[in-house]
Amino acid sequence: MNTSIKSKYLNVDGAKIHYQEAGKLTTPVLLLHGASFSSQTWLEIGTLRILTEKGYGAVAVDLPGYGKSENISGSRPEFLLKLLNALNLNLPVIVSPSMSGSYSLPFIVNHGEKLRGFVAVAPVGIAQIAGKLEGVQLPILAIWGSNDQIVPVQQADLLVKLMPNAQKVMLANAGHACYLRSTDEFHQHLIKFLEQNP
Repeated sequence: MNTSIKSKYLNVDGAKIHYQEAGKLTTPVLLLHGASFSSQTWLEIGTLRILTEKGYGAVAVDLPGYGKSENISGSRPEFLLKLLNALNLNLPVIVSPSMSGSYSLPFIVNHGEKLRGFVAVAPVGIAQIAGKLEGVQLPILAIWGSNDQIVPVQQADLLVKLMPNAQKVMLANAGHACYLRSTDEFHQHLIKFLEQNP
């Protein structure tokens, strides 16, 4: 199947934001990224292709100041809200690794009803916002590398404890960017979670 992945730009708060889009966005998945990465990572490891082959629409965004996106002056959670509105994404699942937790975790607290689910890939900032996450009903997949030296696995346990619909998956021998070391396994768990939360 020939998956057409388009490189596009849109304007958010006066900043030019780059993203890559594939598939029909009726059941969208929004892919964020960590500080050492960009939307290109999801293209290179095949996530965009796999999601579209499974019938999902995928949008991988370059967060402000990363990849080909300009910086913004506004707040990070509000950027995500404006991005969802600008892309017209209806109830997406957000995949949020590492640094992008500073965007996605406050967004869950304030706008969780706008999401279908959340895949926490060792995001930063869980402890700082733990009190506000407690009891949030959103379906959560917490996915961690067992060798994560940056965000300890205890943070995954904290998410599962706080949020009633959270489940935890450990990828053996993978580090902080677990999707690079255990790519196939990461994709399997992601697709399974999406199928569980249509």
